[in-house]
Amino acid sequence: MKNGSSHSHHILPPRVYLGVGAALLILTAITVAVSFFNFGPYNLLVAMLIAAGKASLVALFFMHLKYDNKLYMTIFVASVVFLAVFIILTMFDTLRRDDIYDIGAGPIRDRAVMYDSVAVDSTITGADSIEAVSDTTINQSPGQ
Repeated sequence: MKNGSSHSHHILPPRVYLGVGAALLILTAITVAVSFFNFGPYNLLVAMLIAAGKASLVALFFMHLKYDNKLYMTIFVASVVFLAVFIILTMFDTLRRDDIYDIGAGPIRDRAVMYDSVAVDSTITGADSIEAVSDTTINQSPGQ
């Protein structure tokens, strides 16, 4: 080849593709099975590790990164792993913020239309829900 490149097309036998496809199906079944277990704060970690493994299999075999320059494979796998780590760390941060801050969840405005019993009752029955909500919003002054 020109420029000293040793790149050649690599054709895989169908059994490799079928094996990788079977591995992806098994990992999908594991993902579904794991979803029924409660690992506490590690639920996301387990799901992300399985997803990173599936993404790596797809990229390595179906995108032929395994048979290309090893630098490309290393960069891709490291990127997927770091992305999973950063998402997991972000989720751990956002899921545990209530341990530090005393801000409790509640309505932003106590007298909002959505908390009005007329609007709630009419939306449950389905009768004239738009009219009931619009009547309550018209009758309320902006200071209420």
